[in-house]
Amino acid sequence: MIFRTLWHQLFVGGRASRVALGDMTRSRFRVWPTDLDILRHMNNGKYLSIMDVARFDLIKRNGAWDVFTQEGWYAVVVGQTISYRKSLNPWQRFWVESRLLGFDDQAVYIEQRFVRPNAERRPEVYARAIVRGRILRRTGGVVPVSELIEKTGANTDEMQVPEEILEWGRSTRLPSTRDSAVSSWS
Repeated sequence: MIFRTLWHQLFVGGRASRVALGDMTRSRFRVWPTDLDILRHMNNGKYLSIMDVARFDLIKRNGAWDVFTQEGWYAVVVGQTISYRKSLNPWQRFWVESRLLGFDDQAVYIEQRFVRPNAERRPEVYARAIVRGRILRRTGGVVPVSELIEKTGANTDEMQVPEEILEWGRSTRLPSTRDSAVSSWS
């Protein structure tokens, strides 16, 4: 995916305009032959990889990347869910809409949608994903959400994560390694 990320930054989205932290970005893509599975449509795993590229575009354009670089932070995905409506086929153009939904006590929530124009030239959602991410320090440890909000200047009044998404986040958390309640497969 490093080639696709570089291609996107250098030739596709590298000169896109800045946006506010809670604004939506549109990252343009095309289905490449290397994205296909045996059924000749975009492989479901490629959606997740392309979401990575689009999230990088989002954090570059909304200024979070500058804060991450200055502070020595990086983002990791701790959970994600995706629903598919239609297949993306070879050479089709599409875009990924990405936006920061908000925060809970531990994480950041991002919505991402794969979109193409329909026959009437209106945008149609082909897939939708919710991503739950944490911000880590390169020196070790987790960045508290309160510090993330302070350093990025996020306006939490304007960013509210829907309750059903917060519930999904709570229900899919894995126990901490400090937790003695980690179960085995047996």
